[in-house]
Amino acid sequence: MKKNLSAILFAIAIIIASFVLGNAVINRNRPQGTIVVTGLGESNFTSDLVVWEGNFNRESNDLKTAYASLEKDRNAVTEYLKSKGIPEAQLIFNAVNTNPLYQQNYSNDGRFLGQTFQGYQLNQSLVIESKEVEKVEKISREITELLNQGIAFYSQQPRYYFTGLESLKLDMIAKATEDARIRAERIAENSDSELGDLINANMGIFQITGQNSGEDYSWGGTFNTSAKNKTASITMKLTFEVD
Repeated sequence: MKKNLSAILFAIAIIIASFVLGNAVINRNRPQGTIVVTGLGESNFTSDLVVWEGNFNRESNDLKTAYASLEKDRNAVTEYLKSKGIPEAQLIFNAVNTNPLYQQNYSNDGRFLGQTFQGYQLNQSLVIESKEVEKVEKISREITELLNQGIAFYSQQPRYYFTGLESLKLDMIAKATEDARIRAERIAENSDSELGDLINANMGIFQITGQNSGEDYSWGGTFNTSAKNKTASITMKLTFEVD
């Protein structure tokens, strides 16, 4: 009888132990609650580097004459820009492009009759990269003064960049991360929970737009070069455990 009772008690103990251990495994493997938040980091800045391009050309029936005229124009452009305070070392003249010119001939009824050689067009472009942003801006607006010297100089819009971009990106990431954490803490507090460890972080696309421009963000990232004053922004998506 005692042996049977001992066996029964031992069996009950095994069942209880199995239940307790099994329940512990279930609790340990049960997924914890999480909070997913997105934070924004944003900053305004002013470009400190400008890139400005322009080009000029000459046409002539004789290639040698066209080259001589273009060389004369290049010297005039160089002297003009130097007089405006641009160091000659910053004047980057690209290779000369040479294009033959042809006139297309057609009959009165629209049949193509061939083409007639008209001469050559030579084109040369100029690039200036400078940290003297305001100076180059002013020159780009006044470059039409070269027309008075008979030089048809075609100016493009300046492009604006920022040399401290990498440092700015790190600052934006820090701001976006902090903004996301604050949002998560408020959500946890309002739901009577305690914010736990960070378990995942995903960085969004870095965007640079012109200040007050109304530009739309791009899925692949926006990189504005037309505005001197810009706004940089980035998002961080964080996932936290909650207890």
